[in-house]
Amino acid sequence: MNLHRKLLERQAAGKPLRVGLIGAGKFATMYLAQARRTPGIHLLGVADLSVPRAREALTRTGWDAARIAARSLDEAQKTGGTHVGDDAGALIAHPGLDVVIESTGHPPSAVTHALKAFTAKKHVVMVTVEADAFCGPLLARKAAEAGVVYSLAYGDQPALICDLVDWSRAAGFDVVAAGRGHKWLPHYAQSTPETVWGYYGLTPEQAKLGGLNPQMFNSFLDGSKPAIETTAVCNATGLVPPPNGLEFPPCSLDDLPFVCRPKSEGGQLHAKGQVEVLSSLERDGRPIPHHIRWGVFVVFEGDSEYVRRCFTEYGVVTDPSSRYAALYKRWHLIGLELGISVAAVGLRGEPTGCADGFRADAVATAKRDLKPGEVLDGEGGYTVVGRLMPAAASLDTGALPLGLAHKVKLVNPVTAGGIVRWADVRVDETQDAVRLRREMETLHRAPKRAAAE
Repeated sequence: MNLHRKLLERQAAGKPLRVGLIGAGKFATMYLAQARRTPGIHLLGVADLSVPRAREALTRTGWDAARIAARSLDEAQKTGGTHVGDDAGALIAHPGLDVVIESTGHPPSAVTHALKAFTAKKHVVMVTVEADAFCGPLLARKAAEAGVVYSLAYGDQPALICDLVDWSRAAGFDVVAAGRGHKWLPHYAQSTPETVWGYYGLTPEQAKLGGLNPQMFNSFLDGSKPAIETTAVCNATGLVPPPNGLEFPPCSLDDLPFVCRPKSEGGQLHAKGQVEVLSSLERDGRPIPHHIRWGVFVVFEGDSEYVRRCFTEYGVVTDPSSRYAALYKRWHLIGLELGISVAAVGLRGEPTGCADGFRADAVATAKRDLKPGEVLDGEGGYTVVGRLMPAAASLDTGALPLGLAHKVKLVNPVTAGGIVRWADVRVDETQDAVRLRREMETLHRAPKRAAAE
């Protein structure tokens, strides 16, 4: 409630939070639009493999040319300007930096950047949620060991869901369900970058004019991104995944307390305390009015007659028993809201969502029959789609996390719908991301082995 006041105090004291941004894509560009007008923030540097792209993002969002002309990070620190370059390592290591925003969208690079930041004693805001989905619990542990904060990115749906869950619990409510909306029909799971625009209602020409990336948009459509994001939510909140994966039940905003209650009480939940993603389409394809496609929600429980009466007195939409109620944000503003994470991490030392356990996993499953020798192309591509599953089941299966199913070669066939396992692919075991995931799996298998002994 007082982040803005704290930012003003830092500005008045001449001690702004110094921020380094790695990656200058869409999410980062949206953050840049707000960072230039946020008090108490000094964007020390932007690192991107394409320096022209980074400069264009700054210019497009209103940054004055003189403000981004610093020839070095040292000069930027002295003058209050911003250095634009391609050396993420130098930016992370600079002694003047307080907070690293990892926004490359490339999971292996994101893990490497986070580990370097922890070594340099820098806080990390992880926009690349794919990395958090496959090793967030261990990244959080390593950040704590280094005495810094690791956080999900506010504005992205996982952190917003965590915020709603925290509100519910801090107010004394039990959380029944939480999640996000989505436009979903079952056959979208087989969508490829060639079919995505038809499902979105765009022509390829319109998409090209808009500069839209078909594989990225397909990762949202085919269910991969929802699986990734709900994995992050489970690992940060203690909520659990449905045992057989996300079911995407159709639901309007007014029906949230009806749909998101246990099946034994007429709803669609396997059990209380789980995540789910709600579709803005009926199963026959009809659009649902007053949907939550771009938003997030939490359903919570009134455990006494008095509380349920209060729900009724104050016009809260509930199920017929008045037991279940909902709170939601119908939209999320992506990078425009990211400054909340930067301020919370840098000023309060608090994450806006952070894994505290390994409860869920987003694993790679085959979109079609796959043959040995084929190279997987990751989320939103032609070969695999993400599936949410309990972490214990993923470990028992030896499942390959979706975030590592990119540019790896199959050595075994996998039938359509089947889970791709570590044993089915050849991976680079020296890669930071692979080593960290392997370490995390070992850590979480150890208690099971100890119990068996």
